[in-house]
Order: sequence, then structure tokens, then C-alpha cells
Amino acid sequence: MPSSRRAILKHILSGLCTKMNRTKSVPTDVMETPLNRCLNTFDIALLGIGHMVGAGIYVLTGTVAKEMAGPGIILSFVLAGFISMLAALCYAEFGTRVPKAGSAYVYTYISMGEFWAFVIGWNILLEHMLGAASVARAWSGYVDSMLGGWIGNTTLELTGGIHEPGLAQYPDILAFLVCIVYAAALAGGVKATAVFNSLLTLVNIAVMVLVISVGFWYADTNNWSEAEGGFLPYGIGGVIAGAATCFYAFVGFDSIATSGEEAKNPSVSIPIATILSLFVVTVGYILVSAALTLMIPISEINPAASLPEAFGQLNLSWAKYLISIGALCGMTTTLLGSLFALPRCMYAMASDGLLFSCFGKVNSTTQVPLLNLVVSGVLSACLALVFDLAKLVEFMSIGTLLAYTIVSASVIILRYRPMERIHTTIRVPALPGSPDDDDDDDEEVASQSSMDTSSPTSEMIEEVLAGRLKSQFRCLEPLLGRFEPGSVVSVAVMLFIFLSFAICVELKVSWTQLYTGTWWALIIYGFIIFAASTCVAVMAVHNQNTRGLVFKVPLVPFVPALGIFCNILLMVHLDAVTWVRFFVWVCIGMVVYFLYGIRNSKEGEVCSSYSILMTTSEAGKVPWGSFKGTASTGKAKSCGKHSIFERFTGRSKADDKKSIVEESENETSGYS
Repeated sequence: MPSSRRAILKHILSGLCTKMNRTKSVPTDVMETPLNRCLNTFDIALLGIGHMVGAGIYVLTGTVAKEMAGPGIILSFVLAGFISMLAALCYAEFGTRVPKAGSAYVYTYISMGEFWAFVIGWNILLEHMLGAASVARAWSGYVDSMLGGWIGNTTLELTGGIHEPGLAQYPDILAFLVCIVYAAALAGGVKATAVFNSLLTLVNIAVMVLVISVGFWYADTNNWSEAEGGFLPYGIGGVIAGAATCFYAFVGFDSIATSGEEAKNPSVSIPIATILSLFVVTVGYILVSAALTLMIPISEINPAASLPEAFGQLNLSWAKYLISIGALCGMTTTLLGSLFALPRCMYAMASDGLLFSCFGKVNSTTQVPLLNLVVSGVLSACLALVFDLAKLVEFMSIGTLLAYTIVSASVIILRYRPMERIHTTIRVPALPGSPDDDDDDDEEVASQSSMDTSSPTSEMIEEVLAGRLKSQFRCLEPLLGRFEPGSVVSVAVMLFIFLSFAICVELKVSWTQLYTGTWWALIIYGFIIFAASTCVAVMAVHNQNTRGLVFKVPLVPFVPALGIFCNILLMVHLDAVTWVRFFVWVCIGMVVYFLYGIRNSKEGEVCSSYSILMTTSEAGKVPWGSFKGTASTGKAKSCGKHSIFERFTGRSKADDKKSIVEESENETSGYS
């Protein structure tokens, strides 16, 4: 009996790695969805702009300018915008590959496996909850400042305040109600939400143009003079610290990718809307921060309401009230963006079986996941009720940066993975009757399909060679050429992430030794940089697979690798308490995943847990739990026979004895 228990335990442990690493297979018709595909490029772009332009420009601008960077806030926004653009390019490419709700969660599921997808999805849920709660707190605080602090003082008199560390000074009833009201408004349907969001975003953009125009009209360059502290009163360190804070102002463009399942033509709309919205927001932030620091000295900036108070000091009371209206509109669109994305991420995870099935249901009338919306609104409202704005913003950053890191890594992995292992469509057609759909497009798709099935083409050759060494680097064949195509790049990406983390920690811990030229610090740092550079070089010597991509990230793997490093650099500089809270949240997610998600995953239907527990002979006799007889049984066998290393690298036992050169020649000759 004990031996039987050990055998069962051995089978369970051997199959656990397979379950955690299984990837999502995208259905052939990626346009099929119970959600309502009604959003055009303009709607999606305004959704992204509205999600970003809110508390960032009306709250963070004054705080960073006065306490961190001074007029150097301009450089802080440039740096934060550059880092965000690196991630946005990766999101745009994935949006053309997989036009599904779920954003980074779905992308990770397809490229890196189920476990990391759940980790990312779980943290995206937290990111949007904290985003909605933080904006609700900022919205309430802005209204309170306009009323002279009446709301806060009255609440303190009635409740006596909260005296627990880490919580807000008093329960914010207005922030709680704002979350509930806007969540209820989103239940009307995605098109009504898009129209409402577009109107508020246009008002917000008009107010930004007003601030920039009037601000530069009253600009005084003496406010950047040495008498006022100069352009960089806090030095380069202040600029970098300001960039880490300003990064929060760009959180929200990933909601564009979340709306991919409700876009009419996502392969075109997602990349255009992502890049356009981020460019507009970055330029707007730079010009507004320049106008603010030129209007008044940084010593006179009011962090709580910087823009209205700045115009008030110039005796422009009319502009002060217009800016307050624009601020409320901007924060409203940001709140709507978070509450829009959160239910759809829950829906994507529940549809895959990783969250409770009740969250995978869509209302037939409004075509909105109503239960998800109710839960999202209530949880966000509770967070806004008791937590302080600063704590919410700080906690939200780590989950966002982790998601950006994994998405950048996923772009590299999929670029070097053969097409047959991606299981995705080449081109996403437009919906019938949409502006993007016409007869010429249909003829183009038909001709493209006929071309793909005929004689060998450059695309077919690219598909065959994807993930294999380039011809000019065949000298590395004995070292790197005997693994399954794409597996070497996957390992190199993992090592690069680890080494980037080591570089950033070394910079933070041993900066003094590096600056003074201590020999041991230079040797360690030099070795780590050399190893990380080698990983990127290993990625670059392989052939890519860009077949069917409407939008492509330029300079892969260098641009995504730079994005990974920048994101990790910002993560390392977060407070230690934030990391502790993050790991607590992840541990809660692990309980959900291992008790529910791993058992109910839809991808587990291909390789059932029961067939893993059975021996090879038993699995062959009784394919119980499989859906397709012997085919499922064969897959179940493979799940139990491969080692952990083989599952990670994708290397098989028998076929890997054959040279990649021989495989390439055989596959190429098969087309002739």
C-alpha cells in the first residue's frame, strides 16, 4: 500500500509541471465572441487616452514638480513615456495576434504557459482594482479641495477618523459612492460607455489645450533660472525618481488591448490606437508640466490642486473653474477605464477555467459580464473607502511593471516560435458590414490563402526556419542547434530576466563601490552585463517568424529586451513593504490556482489529470477522461513520459538526436 501511494504521488508530481506549463490554443475563428464587437479605432484610442489622462496630470504633476524633480519633470515624463512606449509596442503586436479580452493574461497564456498566465492575470485584477480605487480617492480629494476641505472635516467629525497605520485618515464615503455609481453606469453596454467616455475625453483634451495655451502665454523663463533652483534643482536622481512616479500616469494603455474582443477590426485598430494614444498623452504631459513650471515658481505649487491654484495666483479665476471641470472629467474617464477592463479580465480567466465559472457568463441583453462588474465595483469601492491614495498608487505599480515585463518577454518568445506551435490565424478579417470590410479585402484573403497552400514561398521558408539558427551562424550548430526550434530563445529570455534583476540590484546596493571603482564590484558587474548581453546575442542569431503580423515590434529582440530591463529597474526601486504586500497577494492567488484553476482549466481537457495518474498501458486501454479516444490517449502518454527539462525546452527524446540542418533540409525538400 505505501508503494502504491508513492507511485500515485510520483505521477501527480510528474504531471504537475506539465499542467503548469501548458499553453493556450487559440481557436481558428478568433473573431467569434459573445461580447459586442462595436468599437472602431477612434473609440478605442479615446478609451486609452481617457484611461491615462486623469489623476496623473491633475494630481501627480504638482507633486513631482514640487517635491521630486522641479522643472526637470519634463525629462521625467519623457523617460516614463519612453519606457511605457517600449511596453506599448509589445502590446500592439500581441493585439494583432490575439484579439481577445484579457490583455497580458491571454498573451502570457499563449506564449509562456498557464502558471505564469495566472500570476499575470491575478495581478492585473489587482492593478485595475487599485487603479479604480486610487482614481476614486483622487476624484473625491479634488472635489473636497474645491469645497475647502468641507467633506473631510465633516467626515472626521462624524466618524472620528481611522487611526490604523497604512490606512486613510478617514473613510472616504464619496470615493465609495463614485465607484458604485460608475460601475452601475457601465452596465448599460459597451457602446454607450464608449460614447460617454469619448465625450468626457474630448472635454478633457480641450481643457489640456487651454492649460497649455494660457500657460505659455503667461510663461516666465525666470522660473527656470538659478535663482529659483535651476532646471534640475534635485539633480538627475530627482528626474529618475520622478520618472518612477510619473510612470503611474501612463498606466492604462493596456485597457486598449483588453477591448480587443469588442473591436470591429482589432488587427488594425489595436496597434494604431495604442501608439496614437500613448503619443498624444506623452506630448500632453510634457507640455502641461512645462507650462506649469513656467507660470509659477516650484516653491509656490500646490501639490493637491496644482493647475487650478496656479491659474488662481495669476488672477484667472475663469480658467481655474474650467480646469477643475476638466480634472473631474479626466478622472472620470480614468475610473471608467479601470472599471471597464477589470470585468473583462475576470471574464477571460473564467472562460479558461482558471477562475470560478460564474465569472464567465455574459448578459444576453447588454452583452456585458454583469456579475463581474458588480464584484469589481464593490471591491474597488471598499478599497477606496479605507486606503490612502499614496499607498494605492505604490502598490499598483509593481503588478503593472510585472505585466509589462512578461508581455515584452512573450513577444520575443513568440517571434522565434514556429507557426505550428502558435496555433493562431494569419489574418483577422473585419466583421461583415463594418467599414473595414469590402469585396477587395475578401479577394485579398482568398488570394493569400491560395498562395499559402501552393508552391514554396518566402513566407513558407520563414515558417520552416523560425526558431532555428541563421545561416551565417551555423558554426554554433553543435552548441545551440540540437534543440527544438524556439526553445533556446525561451531559455535565453528567462536567463536575461534573471540577469537583469541581478544588474538592477547591483546598481542599487553597490552603487558607491561601482562609482569609486572598487575592483570586486566592477568584476561582478562586468560579468553579469556580459552574460546578459550574451543572452540577447543568442536570441538575435536565430530566425524570426513574422508571418501574418499586421504590426511588428521593431528591432526584436533589442527593443523588448530594453523594455524588460527598464521595467525591472523600476521594480527594484520600489519600497520593500510593497514587495511584501505583493507576495501576500500572489500567495492568495496560488491558493485559488492550485485548489480550483489547475483542476478546471479548459486546456486540461486535452491532457486529463486522470490519464496522467494511470500507467502507460492503462492509459492505452481505457482513455477515460479523454475526449477523442486514442488521440487524447497519445497526448496523455506524452504528458507523463517527458522530464521536467524536456517540458521546459520542448526537446523530444528521439527526434532531438537528428541535426537541425538535416531537419531543415528534409522539411524544405518536402515542399518541392
